[in-house]
Amino acid sequence: MISVFSIEHDDPLPLYAQLERAIKSAVTLGKLQLGDRLPTVRQLAVELRMNANTVARVYAELERQGILSTRRGVGTFVEAAPSGEASHSLPRRKKELRALAERFLADAAAKGFTKDELLSEMQYIFSQFQEKSHGR
Repeated sequence: MISVFSIEHDDPLPLYAQLERAIKSAVTLGKLQLGDRLPTVRQLAVELRMNANTVARVYAELERQGILSTRRGVGTFVEAAPSGEASHSLPRRKKELRALAERFLADAAAKGFTKDELLSEMQYIFSQFQEKSHGR
């Protein structure tokens, strides 16, 4: 099984945070859907070159959040999409979005991407996202 998750070992963001974000993103974007089975802890740890305890920690946290569910002897499955973001106040959401955008731009600038490259890629990704969400 090829994972839909991407982890950067040289990223300053801790691996567990990257994996949690990647799983939530995959569910939100429809790469993983309700009922989909995730790789076992061991499989994902080997595939992503991570410690199995880190993967288990992320799975457990996402299970506490209600996003994943584990059935002993069967596997770990997508239970629900990440929720709660819509309940934040508008000013708080705007502040969170701005912080996210600033981190993204700082990372992109550090890797030498230009404004035009960033805007072009974001427009492409957004159009792909719209096609997927309207295609269902």
